[in-house]
Amino acid sequence: MKTGVMRWFRSESSFHTLKECLLIECDHALRTLRPGARAQTGSPDTGGLEHALMRRSSRLLRVDHAGEVAAQALYRGQALAASDDPELADALLHAAWEEKQHLLWCERRLGELGGRVSRFNPIWYAGAFLSGLLAGRLGRAASLGYLAETEQQVEAHLEDHLARLPREDHASRAILEKMKAEEAGHRKKALEGGGKPLPRTVRALMHGASRALVYGSYWL
Repeated sequence: MKTGVMRWFRSESSFHTLKECLLIECDHALRTLRPGARAQTGSPDTGGLEHALMRRSSRLLRVDHAGEVAAQALYRGQALAASDDPELADALLHAAWEEKQHLLWCERRLGELGGRVSRFNPIWYAGAFLSGLLAGRLGRAASLGYLAETEQQVEAHLEDHLARLPREDHASRAILEKMKAEEAGHRKKALEGGGKPLPRTVRALMHGASRALVYGSYWL
């Protein structure tokens, strides 16, 4: 097996050189960040919401969509760094696949509400991918601990959005409730797989980055 710069990485059941992996990740990033083409499909389904309530829902869903953009990048960055642990890389890629379903749900609902995705999505993606690479290089326990902490913060964030959604917006509420349940499943698997609690300082930094994403995406 080759070593050094042309090291191998197991990605989606096949082996690639590092250069090929980077090209794959660039392609995935572009597909993820493609401006809301899928969000505009289908007929509007506002559920009879008034304009002000519809706007509130769309802003909350935009934040949730941005979070799923970041989740895609985070898990794929961690998987790329876990090239010497195929089992962990596969688990991370599977989690990324599930997060992609969440992204599509949010994007489709945004289109139904007449909303748009965040203009900051490329920044969220790049930052999350780099943090995933770093976490992945710290070893299995740290990488899974990072995943578990991320999911715990996402669960809290979704719980807050469920409380803030208009009561009449049943479609958006159903999406967020299903997302929350699956995020809890990811956190449980990460802990069962050997994830260790992160230092308080790291958790605080992650929380700060999360708040930046929330506030930035809500308005832009």
